Amino acid sequence: MNRLLDTHCHLTGYKDAAEVLREAADASVDIVAVTEDPGEYRLTRTRLGRRPGVYTALGMHPLRAHSFTPADLARFMRMLPEAPWIGEIGLDYSPAGRSTRRVQLRIFEAILADPRALSVPMTVHSRGAEGDTLTRLAQSGATAAILHWYTGPANLVDDALAAGLWFSVNPAMCHSAKARRVIDALPVDRVLLETDGPFARHQGRSARPADLSAVITYLAARWALAPEAVVCQLQANRLQLLEGGGDRT
Repeated sequence: MNRLLDTHCHLTGYKDAAEVLREAADASVDIVAVTEDPGEYRLTRTRLGRRPGVYTALGMHPLRAHSFTPADLARFMRMLPEAPWIGEIGLDYSPAGRSTRRVQLRIFEAILADPRALSVPMTVHSRGAEGDTLTRLAQSGATAAILHWYTGPANLVDDALAAGLWFSVNPAMCHSAKARRVIDALPVDRVLLETDGPFARHQGRSARPADLSAVITYLAARWALAPEAVVCQLQANRLQLLEGGGDRT
């Protein structure tokens, strides 16, 4: 059976994580459980990540940059060899993150400079910092980097595609006019799925991995394909991503 992949889910953010996992399994959805710091990665990998269809990602969230120490970055680097995915990492120049731009850049550049980070898929935050994010990713040669919930200028989409980057689409994006314009500009072979749950919303509640069927419905209409064909395309994309970034899953 072709399984879907939620490439960006904050699994520890759910109060009913066990139920979320059960629903996802019933819906044939695998999950990349992103984390925001090495401590959360270790906890998530221990408590939730040791089961089929759940891949724990090693992260250093840009909005946490104010609290990170050199020891945190060193711990991140030590954990790289065991991590099947990297994320959530990246840059955030929105008002919430603007004051830590320099620290964010140092951390992001340090991660991208390590070949071990480039050997696995990564899910990347870029809010308000799309230009710097794309430049750093292109310079690094990353071939399995996913721009998570991209909300930046449409004119940068072609640059991202030329650099070999991927885009992940969530249910909330399907209801945003700006996001739909981005989705419509993407070739079918560069699209992946995400929820960004529980922070993203779907039908008035927190999005859950089992909600990815809503994205399938949207893409089927936009691509003029049967839902089954969309699922097959996304499965092919997943395999191509893993070939580009290695596969420790």
